[in-house]
Amino acid sequence: MMLQTEHLGYAAGIITTLAFLPQAIRIFRTRQTRDISLLWAFAMNLGIILWLLYGIVKNDLPIITANSITLVLLMIILYCKVRYK
Repeated sequence: MMLQTEHLGYAAGIITTLAFLPQAIRIFRTRQTRDISLLWAFAMNLGIILWLLYGIVKNDLPIITANSITLVLLMIILYCKVRYK
């Protein structure tokens, strides 16, 4: 049962992480961030950091992996939002 739960966690992590990829790529290519809220970008980064810490405390590899990658994508978005404002 644990293995099935872990697969479910990886599937959820992959889908939600990949959801940020097109936005990060688009912002990086166009250098346009006017439709991205700075508050949203900051709050999402903070929330993902907390999820990552939670995963580390729980020693939950799917949570750690997904949130590490998501954090990189969101940091790119936040950086671009501040840089190209």
